[in-house]
Amino acid sequence: MKISYVFLLLALVAEIIGTIGGFGSSVFFVPLGNFYFDFYSVLGMTAIFHLSSNLSKIFFFKKGLDKKLLLYIGAPSVLFVIVGGFLSKMVNGYYLEIVLGIFLVVFSLLFLIKNEIVVLPNKRNAVVGGILSGFSAGLLGTGGAIRGLTMAAFNLEKSAFIATSAFIDFLIDFSRTFVYYENGYIGKQELMYLPFLLVIGLVGTYLGKRILHYIPQDKFKKISLILILLIGLVTIAKIAFNHWGSVSS
Repeated sequence: MKISYVFLLLALVAEIIGTIGGFGSSVFFVPLGNFYFDFYSVLGMTAIFHLSSNLSKIFFFKKGLDKKLLLYIGAPSVLFVIVGGFLSKMVNGYYLEIVLGIFLVVFSLLFLIKNEIVVLPNKRNAVVGGILSGFSAGLLGTGGAIRGLTMAAFNLEKSAFIATSAFIDFLIDFSRTFVYYENGYIGKQELMYLPFLLVIGLVGTYLGKRILHYIPQDKFKKISLILILLIGLVTIAKIAFNHWGSVSS
């Protein structure tokens, strides 16, 4: 098995953009990884990659941690990522990829067009956001966009947003790594990329933090949503192209 250095470069870009956007790298890493590996391998790699990525974010942004949100969003996220992870084994990866692409496009368009939509900053919404983000992370490989939306309601400063999101994400990834391993998603191929992804997680977070310093708060969310939209469109186009090719042949 050969290492794909183009994939590793894209993983670095995903980590940088994920740090800047505050939604985490998986929202970019998962659909990009699907161009190189099957959906289940990408799920396994994402869990491994995120452990390093989120430890780096916790280290670089640790002063901003919000302990209440860590409890209200983090606890239900950990529980439901396990549920989503086990269910992922029961659904064909092709359909999960379709759902992922549609989810990214709908989510980003909704909040780009209806930017006045807000989630009320209360305990109930924090718990519901944690449940949905955890379940999505386990089933589709990414739940950071939902968690980001929920946390945005609490109007956290950029460092607090990233630190709290990263800590919750770390708990999610730690839990789903065991589930994915049990499902057979983490094997020799995925472990071969482990040392590269560990380094990329650290370097990408550092570079993202440096770039983030120059981005105004009001641009913060919009940049992320535009990038999520583009990734979603590319994911859907790739699925359609592959389907058309299989039908033609």
